Amino acid sequence: MRIVVAGGTGFVGRNLVAVLTEQGHDVVAMTRHPDGDGQVYGDIADGYSLLTALRGADVAHYLVHSLDRADFEVYDADGARRFAAAAVANGVGRLVYLGGLGEDGDDLSAHLRSRREVEHILSAALPTVALRAGIVVGAGSAAWEVLCQLVDRLPAMVTPRWVDTRTQPIALDDVVALLAAAAGDDVPPGSYDVGAPESVTYREMMLEIAHQRGHRRLIVPVPVLTPQLSSFWLRLVTTVDMQTARNLVDSMTNTVVVHDHRLEELTGVQPRPFATAVREALAERAAA
Repeated sequence: MRIVVAGGTGFVGRNLVAVLTEQGHDVVAMTRHPDGDGQVYGDIADGYSLLTALRGADVAHYLVHSLDRADFEVYDADGARRFAAAAVANGVGRLVYLGGLGEDGDDLSAHLRSRREVEHILSAALPTVALRAGIVVGAGSAAWEVLCQLVDRLPAMVTPRWVDTRTQPIALDDVVALLAAAAGDDVPPGSYDVGAPESVTYREMMLEIAHQRGHRRLIVPVPVLTPQLSSFWLRLVTTVDMQTARNLVDSMTNTVVVHDHRLEELTGVQPRPFATAVREALAERAAA
């Protein structure tokens, strides 16, 4: 099967390309900066490039998002429309999309609303399997790196209220395995929640990271740190850029947990516990 992975050189995409290739598929990584075999130029802002990139594809994975842009909502929606149109024009049979957890009825952050809008755009055009995930625990994830840097750099933290928001992260290898399995006909089109077996708060996540790194950390949430102030706080303490920090903080105020396990049942992929995901991600981070 010929599979095009949009965002194929990103931290999820490059791992997915490797797994799909090992499974025997003809895999092409779509990127704005191709630099080798198995890569093709494609830019969601350039509809013609998408027509070329998707030529001959049976399935396309869509892993593109733009948190580092102030206009990401409009940019990502327009890009999804161009991608969907190019996929239809090329006769692509299925799309697989990695979006975000969260209840439609909640007051979702701009980032999570954008993820859901992209899901609806793709699903309206072609049969789409949409995986809804929280933080991906692994090297290259902006949110994961922020948490690690906070633990590394601050023995004591006066934190925003979102530190007690409940979320359900997933290990990088697990989300990649589920994305790969979703390319097959055994998974009906639809939306699926994915995550570790247990939900945790951001405070619990940081304490688990600290525990596994042999640190003692004091975390004290206070009500006076607004989302805007806490985004400045993240920017000062971590290496994340200001725009990404602001968008991450907005999403951290939403409870995002798994409500069904249908994809696990369909694929046989059982996501590992959060503590295991942390141990593996920290080992990879230390080896980098």
